Amino acid sequence: MGSSISDAAGIDVRAAIRERARAEGFDAVGFARAEPPEDAANSLAAYLGRGYHGGMTWMETTAARRADPRKLWDAAKSVITLGVNYAPRSDPLAPLERRGRGAISVYAQGDDYHEVLKRRLKRLAGWVAKSYGGEVKIFVDTAPVMEKPIAHLSGIGWQGKHTNLVSREFGSWLFLGSVFTTLKIEPDAPEADHCGSCRNCLDICPTKAFPAPYQLDARRCISYLTIEHKGHIAPEFREAIGNRIYGCDDCLAVCPWNKFAQEAREISFAPRPELAAPLLAELVQLDDAGFRELFCASPVKRIGRDRFVRNVLIAIGNSGDKSLALVAEARLNDESPLVRAMAVWALKRLAPREHFVRKAAVHSEKECDPEVAEEWRR
Repeated sequence: MGSSISDAAGIDVRAAIRERARAEGFDAVGFARAEPPEDAANSLAAYLGRGYHGGMTWMETTAARRADPRKLWDAAKSVITLGVNYAPRSDPLAPLERRGRGAISVYAQGDDYHEVLKRRLKRLAGWVAKSYGGEVKIFVDTAPVMEKPIAHLSGIGWQGKHTNLVSREFGSWLFLGSVFTTLKIEPDAPEADHCGSCRNCLDICPTKAFPAPYQLDARRCISYLTIEHKGHIAPEFREAIGNRIYGCDDCLAVCPWNKFAQEAREISFAPRPELAAPLLAELVQLDDAGFRELFCASPVKRIGRDRFVRNVLIAIGNSGDKSLALVAEARLNDESPLVRAMAVWALKRLAPREHFVRKAAVHSEKECDPEVAEEWRR
């Protein structure tokens, strides 16, 4: 059996944990029982059954553990849910108007939040164990934890119609992490849903990725397509992607609750100047070493150079800047089929037809990848 804390003492313990968590840099703190959120298993099964997870097969293989925290760690009795505010300092949609530059999602313009949160969670968890006994384990969103439903149970927010967590204090701008513990801590009351009749997040989605409120078809989501999707991006989505080269903030940025969010106090999440709105003409020339150097300690690095340059070439194709045809053309001989295919697509959109036809005659005959060959045929 796990350690227990009496109800009377629990009030002091909760206050002390909140105080310590805020000292470690967490902005939101809540407590929940380590139990499955209501209807979580059925909701997850329905999501997977519709295929909305796309190529994220790990969601299938971890479904049982994801739906019930006790299957992740059967000794856990409580979950301390923690959030860090990363509200941007400027309009996150403004870069979409600068078509010669790339738009990188707010969360990825600074240091990798997984590593930042992990260090803080370890310090907090160590302090909890030392102060009150019991065992602890930490989780960020790379583990099979339904962090948003649990965060809702812990009272720090609710899942909005865009399926992300919304907070009355921080809007849609919260990084989430959790500390599981064998301690029995009095839970907070779940937060109510305050979305009301608002549809801002649903209506702004460029690819119509929300089949209904509170449902996301990841296969149509720009964040999924530019980050998780490992293959070629279907033609039907390319124009809608615009100049978004890593992620998409549209549905988050239009949430009315953002008006209560204060600018993030954390320098760790401040955007690096070179990642705030980088030039597409420079990004498309990155080799693997240059990519790794530019995105050192950034979450962008995890998708690899080839997928990233694939995204950049889609943005170049959408730029309308004919002068970028030359940098797209330079990638026609790239080693990666992902890159070559989108170089073809970008060149077709920017170069004069006669020039494109001449290039097609040279390159299409020697192309051995069927997807790239199909791009030439289109």
